[in-house]
Order: sequence, then C-alpha cells, then structure tokens
Amino acid sequence: MEPIAIIGIGCRFPGAENPESFWNLLRSGGDAITEVPSDRWDIDAFYDPNPGIPGKMSTRWGGFLNQVDQFDPGLFGILPRRAKLIDPQHRLVLEVAWEALEDAGVVPAKLAGSKTGVFIAISHNDYDRIICKDIARVNAHHGPSTYHCIAANRLSHLLDLRGPSMAVDTACSSSLVAVHLACQSLRTRESQMALVGGVSLILSPEETIASSHARVMAPDGRCKTFDANTNGYVRSEGCGVVVLKRLADAVRDKDNVLAVIKGSAVNQNGLGNGLTAFNGPAQQAVISQALENAEVAPAEISYVEVHGTGTPLGDPIEANALKTVLMRDRSPDQLCWIGSVKTNIGYLESASAMASLIKVVLSLKHQEIPAHLHLKNLNPRISLAGTPISIPTECQPWTVDTAPRRAGISAFGFGGTNSHLILEEAPVFSTAVNASKRPLHLLTLSAKSEKALRELATRYETYLQSHTEAALEDVCFTANVGRSHFSYRLAVVTQSTTQLREQLSAFVAGREAVGLASSQGQTPKSRKIAFLFCGQGSEYVNIGRQLYKTQLVFRQTLDGCNEILRPYLEKPLLEILYPVSSQASVLRENIYNQPALFALEYALAKLWQSWGIKPASVMGYGVGEYVAACVAGVFSLEDGLKLITARAGLMHIPLAQVTTISESAVNGCKSATATLTSETRYTFEQIAQAVTYSTPSMDLVSSLTGKLVTDEIATPDYWLNHLQQSERFASELDCSEQGSEIYSVAEVAQYGSSDDVELQLPGLCQGQSDWQQVLETLRELYLVGASVDWSNFDQDYPCRRLQLPTYPFQRQRCWIEATDSATELSR
Repeated sequence: MEPIAIIGIGCRFPGAENPESFWNLLRSGGDAITEVPSDRWDIDAFYDPNPGIPGKMSTRWGGFLNQVDQFDPGLFGILPRRAKLIDPQHRLVLEVAWEALEDAGVVPAKLAGSKTGVFIAISHNDYDRIICKDIARVNAHHGPSTYHCIAANRLSHLLDLRGPSMAVDTACSSSLVAVHLACQSLRTRESQMALVGGVSLILSPEETIASSHARVMAPDGRCKTFDANTNGYVRSEGCGVVVLKRLADAVRDKDNVLAVIKGSAVNQNGLGNGLTAFNGPAQQAVISQALENAEVAPAEISYVEVHGTGTPLGDPIEANALKTVLMRDRSPDQLCWIGSVKTNIGYLESASAMASLIKVVLSLKHQEIPAHLHLKNLNPRISLAGTPISIPTECQPWTVDTAPRRAGISAFGFGGTNSHLILEEAPVFSTAVNASKRPLHLLTLSAKSEKALRELATRYETYLQSHTEAALEDVCFTANVGRSHFSYRLAVVTQSTTQLREQLSAFVAGREAVGLASSQGQTPKSRKIAFLFCGQGSEYVNIGRQLYKTQLVFRQTLDGCNEILRPYLEKPLLEILYPVSSQASVLRENIYNQPALFALEYALAKLWQSWGIKPASVMGYGVGEYVAACVAGVFSLEDGLKLITARAGLMHIPLAQVTTISESAVNGCKSATATLTSETRYTFEQIAQAVTYSTPSMDLVSSLTGKLVTDEIATPDYWLNHLQQSERFASELDCSEQGSEIYSVAEVAQYGSSDDVELQLPGLCQGQSDWQQVLETLRELYLVGASVDWSNFDQDYPCRRLQLPTYPFQRQRCWIEATDSATELSR
C-alpha cells in the first residue's frame, strides 16, 4: 500500500486541551476520570448502585471536557444565534480541525477548491434530545444543525473543500474506519489531502442509563483492561482530528511528518456469537490483513494499542487474538508491548480510536510507551507467560533493535465492524544547510480581534520559554507560512529568540519595543502599492551586498544583468557594485553608475515581486524611469540595459559635445538632463529605434508629464525627449494618489519620505544594513494589508515546520436556553 503521512493533529480529550497536554497526561500516568459534572445532569438524581433500576445509572463517573457550551462563531463566520442550534459535536470538530491544520502548518484558506476529503466519526446525538424536549424549538435549521453528516459537510462547506465529505458510524471503531476510508481516498487520488476526526459528547443521561442496564459500566468508573478485577468501562467524551497526505506529497511539500500509516484493514464479525459479541477469529483476520496490506511482518510490531474496553469476556478474546498473530515467527527476544489509552481517559466511543491513534503518534514522536493503568493482577484467562508480549505498568523507553518503530492499533465496533491500522515512525529527513543565513528574522502574528492577538502573543512567548531548542528561523517560517493572516496584525523584526520573547512580552504588556509594530486596529483589506525607482545619487558602494549573498532571486537577476552588460562596460557589473575596497570603486562615474543603478533597482524589484509584493503602478525619474518602464514591460531587460548604457555614455562624453547639462535633486537623488548636439542625438536615436517596445502591463506614471503614460512611451521619441526634458517628480507623486491610496516602495532612498503619499517605504538605505531595511519595509507593508508570499520569502532557506501554538478561540456560550422562544430560534 502507498504510505500515508500524518502531518498534523488536534485534540480535546478529558484532562487535555491539546496534543502537548495529552502527552503530558499519558507520560505522567494521569487518570482523567471525574464524577459527572453538574452542568450535565444531577448525578444524585440519576445514580443507583444497582444496575437495571428504571431511569437510573450504576456509575457516577465519566471522562468530560470543560466548557462544551463555548464556541467561537466569529472565526467561522457563523451568527451566534445560529451557533447555539448547532450540535456542540459539530462545533468541536470545527475548532479541533482548525487546530490540526495549524499544527500541520496548513492555511485553511489555501485549501479552498482543493480535493480535500473530510471523514468524521460520530455516533451519538444528545443535543438533538435537548432541543426536542420542547418540540416547538424544531425549525428549518434543525436538520443542518444536528444531522451526523453535517459534522463533516459543514467543515467542507466553510473551508470550500471539494473532496469526499462524510460521517462514519461503526460505533467504537468509527474513527479507525474513517482513517481507513480516508487512506483509500488518498491512494485512489480521489483526495489530495484528508481531514479525519472522531467526536463524541455526553450531554444527556440516556445512553449512560442504557449502558448501565446492559451491565457493561464499571461501578468505580475505571477501565481496568486486562486486570483480573475488570468489571466494565467508563463513558468519556472528546474529539481528535488528524491531517493526512500521501507520504510522497508530504516529503515534496516539506511537511512535518509525525508518523506514517503503512496499511489498514476493516472486516465484520458476520453471524458470530451475537450482534454485539466480540469475535476472536474476526479480530485475528483483520489484524493479519492489515499487516499483509502494510507489507509488515508480525514480528516487526513492537507495540499494539489495544481496543481494551475492560470487560471480563472481551479482554481475553482480544489478548488471545493478538497473541496468536503477533507470535508468528517472533523470536523470544523481540519484545512487544500492549496497552490501552482507555485506562487514562475512558471509553470515547466514536472518538475512542482517534484517541488511540493520537496516543501512538505521540509515543512514536517521543519514543516512549506510556504506562497502562489499573493493572494489578492479570486476568487469569489471559496467558502471556513465555511470550515476549508485555504490558507496561510504568512509562517505558520505546527501543527497537532495528528501525523503524512500528505499532498496531485495534478498534472493534460493538456492532461487529473491526479495524486495525499499522503505524510507523516518521522517516528521518536530511536537512540542507544554507551557509548564508539571514541575520535578522520577521515574525508575523494575526487574529480577528485585539484581545485574541494579545492572547496569541502570550502563547508564543510561553512557547519560546519552554521550547528553547526551537530555531528562530523555523518559528518565524512556520508562523508566517502556516497560519491565516487576519486583520489585527503584529510583526516583529528580531535577531534571537531571547529578543523575540522580550518583544512579545512588551506587546502583551502594552509597551513599545525596538523592532515591534502592530496594526493598531483592523488592517485595511487592500491597498495599492507603487514602486518608485530613484535616479542617480541614491547608489552607494556595496549596496545590496547582503541580499546578493543570501537571496537567489536577487543574485540571479544581478548575475543576468552582469552578463548582458559585459559587451558594453569595461568593468564587470559585480566589480562595480561590490569592489574589493571602496577606494577602488568606480560607481560614481556616469558610465558605470547608471547601468549599475538600473541593474540594482531591477533586481530589487524582482525580489519584492517574488515575495508577493506586486505593484499596481510604477514610476521613476532619471535612471529610475527606465527601470520602471522595464518592470512594466515597455521593453525587455536586455533592451533596457542597452538604452541605459547608451544614456550613460552620452552623459560621459566631453562637455564640448553637449550644449547644456542640468541636474535636479529629488530626495537626494539626481536626475541629469542634457541638450545634445545633432550628432549625439542621432547616436542615441539609432539605439532607441533598435529597441522592441510594448504598451505597459500596469499603470506607469511619466516623469515628463506627471501623468499616466500614453502609447508614446513605447516609441523612441519618448526616450529621446526624456534625455533632454526636465522631469516633474512632485507632480508625479500627486498623480499617484488620484482615485486611490497608494503605498509607495522606494527602491533605493537615502533621505526622508515625501508627504505627498500616505506611506513611503525605502527598499534600501545607506547606513542601514540591507536586511534591517528590507524587513522593516516588509513589516510595514504587512501591517497595512499587503499579501506576502511567505513561502517564496523563505525559499532560499531550509526551514522546517514546527508545532507552534494554535489560534486562541474567543469563545462565548452557544447553548439552547430554557428561555429561548421558538420565534427567537427561527430568526
């Protein structure tokens, strides 16, 4: 079978709000079972120790989540009055799926229109019972709010996912069957990614009463799987979601692979001993089939997460079936552990196998096997003596003689549908090393409100304190690439994790900090960006050298210009820009500085564009207008460099051949114009006529008229006039604001910004390191709503995705109240 990668997980289990706290619970041997909380039902009114009493339950215990009435409707664009009608199980799926996607570093919005499948295991519908206690509450919204299929369908709808979308119900095996179906969908290319979840909430007493009458509930509320005194299970609730991709695709996309699904199988008991009776031969068959599908030998399995409900009859059947399969060709020294998460958190019914799966994923990651609780004396009907099969009563290191670690996971539905899955630890990938690291980094965080943004910053500050091993570049990469970008934004230019912690702490406390800036309210949805290209006087020795060393797009563009200019210049372009010593620089000479400035500004424009900063308009003066025209597609790079080299040559000719030369300073940059003799005019005209021209592909403002260019710019005459006429730079900036607000990125600038545009941001500045200026400009663009291509921003660096803090939901109570009238609910 084609291997399937698990690249993200999210969970909400008893005693655990997320995967990290779930692992801490498991590793510490935690028991999350409590008495039934008062917000579910009055346990004293329903409890009776004698099973079978009408209307009573024989246990006071369960595994429960906190605040299941709470939800963040705003994040998902759901009206609060609609949200209170939606089954809390569906709402839980939305939140945990969002967390799983963030854990995977996948931006939900980028999945829109994709063949992403959704498979949700769900069985019970207690909220429907609560609503229907008053039949007048049932309205047109009832079906879409409570039907099981909508748990999957709503997620597909809200994220615009186009793959299969279905609810899966095989009772206790539902989650594992859902994973099996998702893997099939991925292997057949029906889906390119899959979200698989399991959810179950205990909101009313009916099912617990029914289970008590069936005499399968443990009076003490503990699953004592494999113990001699096992006497039933305890009902629990929770939700888990995993993100799946084909392993080859995950490797290609540089996803963080947490574990690999090698194979799985599903079967049915058939006639058997009864509809709800466990069937040993069927269990053996499904485990054997999963191993065969995965092409894994039984002896290669070193851990099995068992179904393990903790019933006197079911435990021996499962243990003996496992022993029969696992002992095939296994030598006495090939240890295999078996255990069950149900001893920690109880029996999550349709979500139980998802808890099992996530436990094993975390165990593989940490290379430890958590303790199996409540085992004092082995069930006498289970014989493990003389076998290498053992039950860990303490947390054990997961050691294997030969890699990789492999595990099996079992789930058996009480209606007879069985499933088994083979899981393998994530492969080890070699990480490429970039010798030229970025000296500074940019972290962006965003949320849908100011409060949520501060909470998110707090989470990151806490994360950095407890994860000192996390590389700063990986933290910034994951946050920038793998998160949605909302309207309340924070951006931080930083050089170390220590500095970043201090900067985040300052933001949370409402203090200012160097390198830190926020949007101060909602970021505008869209702004037009203009590229402004300066003329002579803005260049300086070693301008852009840091970028040349560290940015492939910038370097390749300059290298290309270097090759184009070889026939026209006595010295190589790179030697002009980056001489051995500044004293040896010829950059100030007209013949060199004009083509050098053109190449530099053009390379910088290409770099910004590769990061997603696309100009709506371009403008320039002097040399800069040639660059603007080239970026706008008026002529090719080759023709542009040919023209600017000719222009530089004319500016460099002896004064006797030029009638007059004048210079105008704009923001410290000089724009030279000349009145030429007929001979020199003819020379430039011949070169200009050899150029191939096109109309601009974007708005281009003329420095000669201060207005948008006409078709004349695509003629030799325009550039001949440009050489001789004075420019109207101030008017040009006025024109740039007509009809819209434009944020201008000055490609190269030495001096202050103009008041004529709302915001002018320099690309590079003398006296400021390249990366400092570039990141500060990018930070400001992000804060005013620019859409940055963060993947391309980091394409030159071998960053990896981390499991960073997830979004801080801003929850509110969304629950049917006794005071809610039918009219209010129907609005």
